[in-house]
Amino acid sequence: MKVVKLGEELLRKKAEPVLQEEINDDLRAFIDEMFDAMIELDGVGLAGPQAGIGKRFFIVLADDDVRRVFINPQIISTSKELCDFEEGCLSIPKTYESITRPAKVTIQAFNEKGKPFTIEAEGLLARIIQHEYDHLDGILFIDRGDKEFAEKTERQFKKRAEKEQQRQREKREKERKIADKKAMQKAKKNAKTH
Repeated sequence: MKVVKLGEELLRKKAEPVLQEEINDDLRAFIDEMFDAMIELDGVGLAGPQAGIGKRFFIVLADDDVRRVFINPQIISTSKELCDFEEGCLSIPKTYESITRPAKVTIQAFNEKGKPFTIEAEGLLARIIQHEYDHLDGILFIDRGDKEFAEKTERQFKKRAEKEQQRQREKREKERKIADKKAMQKAKKNAKTH
């Protein structure tokens, strides 16, 4: 599974609600793939838009090792008490910033079986929930921190994306030239045998 990176349009779009009939075996299989990818990348949360689907759901695996799925979540309350914590994101690799968020959060959602639930979270779980919830509205953690840092990060990722696109163009061009050369050699060989 490819994680959508900063600079890709999907990360900045507001996600659409998941329809009741979409909570099915296909979605559950996709969620399993998301957990596998997230764990492999050493993450603790992953939202639908980061996995290439512009739908309102995310997964969390906090320090209690419980796999949690939040479909069509709604944060219904947050604490007045705030706390700072260094955040990172699988969509913005190797980038970290201290972000201030409410210390506690209450959220309602549906699980992967379509059952509604409400939880009150604090600590790391509350932080991950808020971070992933932001993804559903096209908000990234860098948007909640220092403006200059966010702008610099956006520029860096734009440059990286442009370099990667250039590399891909050059690779395709090289492959095309090799294919053309092989086709010409084959054509010459066929001409000699006829």
